[in-house]
Amino acid sequence: MSEIKSASDGEQKKRRKSRKETYSSYIYKDIFGRIAHEAAKLAAYNKKSTISEREIQTSVRLILPGELAKHAHVEAIKAMTKYNSAAK
Repeated sequence: MSEIKSASDGEQKKRRKSRKETYSSYIYKDIFGRIAHEAAKLAAYNKKSTISEREIQTSVRLILPGELAKHAHVEAIKAMTKYNSAAK
């Protein structure tokens, strides 16, 4: 962080660094948007007004290729199990 002297009182003020967004955050946003859009379409096809775990799971299988979709499914099950056990 760089420092700047104030002309009026002689104290040093620190300049705050601007936040940078890494490229990976854009990738996460893009994938999340694609999954949400596909899940919304699936819910509309089935004449449902809410997106459930099933629509999200199906949209992940449609969007992510092969092994990546399987890995995402396993991680999702682990996360849901952890969430449900913590809620009790």
